[in-house]
Amino acid sequence: MSPNLIIQEGALFIADAHDSAERSFFFDFLLHVKQDPPPQLFLMGDMFDLLVGSVDYGVKQYQRYIDLIDELGKCCEVYYFEGNHDFDLSKLFHYVKVIPIAEQPFTCKLPSGKSCLLLHGDKYGGFIHRCYTKMIRNRGVLSVLNVLDGLLQGFISQKIQNNQRKKMLCKPIGHFATLIQRKLHFYPKVDVIAEGHYHQNTDFMVVGTHYINFSSFACNQSYFSVQSSPETEFAQKQLRGCNG
Repeated sequence: MSPNLIIQEGALFIADAHDSAERSFFFDFLLHVKQDPPPQLFLMGDMFDLLVGSVDYGVKQYQRYIDLIDELGKCCEVYYFEGNHDFDLSKLFHYVKVIPIAEQPFTCKLPSGKSCLLLHGDKYGGFIHRCYTKMIRNRGVLSVLNVLDGLLQGFISQKIQNNQRKKMLCKPIGHFATLIQRKLHFYPKVDVIAEGHYHQNTDFMVVGTHYINFSSFACNQSYFSVQSSPETEFAQKQLRGCNG
């Protein structure tokens, strides 16, 4: 399995910012990155509570974020892994490589030479989840939703966003390692798997693979820098001036 990408030392990873009116630190992070751009920036999905490229409400709401992310794409490599709250994004960017769910997991190589899979983390759900995932990304469905949402002055989008704000994003998942072990057979065999989605901020070895689940930026304003150190390949960092 040849890698699609070589991850460079100093590359930054951020996952699950779930940006909303109550959680707006993601824009601060982007401004921070703009001041000292890394060689690569990986946005690992669910950066927003709701951003769908074909639905006008969210696009207008987050246009300044979209413009800033695209601007960053001019000075460093930016990879946006679509999540379950942000998808159909390719049309929004000119200088960003968007990785839709169909192209995940994405095969990479770390500075250490280890093989690595990157994905948001919602790829291998149950049958009902997979059906929903396929349906909600259908262009015809999105077109109808956009028309209805426009006629209702954004009511559908606002309802989804309001429901999302009520969720407990930072709760631990019981028996998480067991859950991951059960689904690991879906993944190609590699040295490292790194994903978001679950907000657990943990890592462990599973059947010879180092599994990493990134923390949710919404929970602790943490992101990760790629290191060639044998102690850790993804060093956790904190956005200064932000309180969880």
